[in-house]
Amino acid sequence: MTYSLSSKNRQASLALSDNKRYELFVRKVAEEGEIWSLANDEGWVTVTGEDGENCLPVWPHPDYTLDWANGDWADCKPKMIDLATWLERWTPGLDQDETLLVVLPNLKEEAVLVDPLVLDEDIRAALEAAE
Repeated sequence: MTYSLSSKNRQASLALSDNKRYELFVRKVAEEGEIWSLANDEGWVTVTGEDGENCLPVWPHPDYTLDWANGDWADCKPKMIDLATWLERWTPGLDQDETLLVVLPNLKEEAVLVDPLVLDEDIRAALEAAE
């Protein structure tokens, strides 16, 4: 179940550095078991990185996506991937497709760009640390 996120907390976390937002993402995903992105009838939203990489933006809570669901993405809605499915199917698929992850981007479009296998390792480490 998605945790409660106030507008104040959302804004404060978006003001964190890229690395701190990445750490927050990993911690919240490990705690809550959910990863969120945006999708429409045509599929998942992707962006192109500075070097032409295919990238999927991801967030730890659906409210973070709201600022992004406008303009070209106005028809997009937040969509959740449960963590077990992410680790089992999404990580290998994203790796095979050479898709990078844009982790918890802020409105300045700043974020850590990470390989799905690296994110997988970090999430699994956070899950082990929580046991």
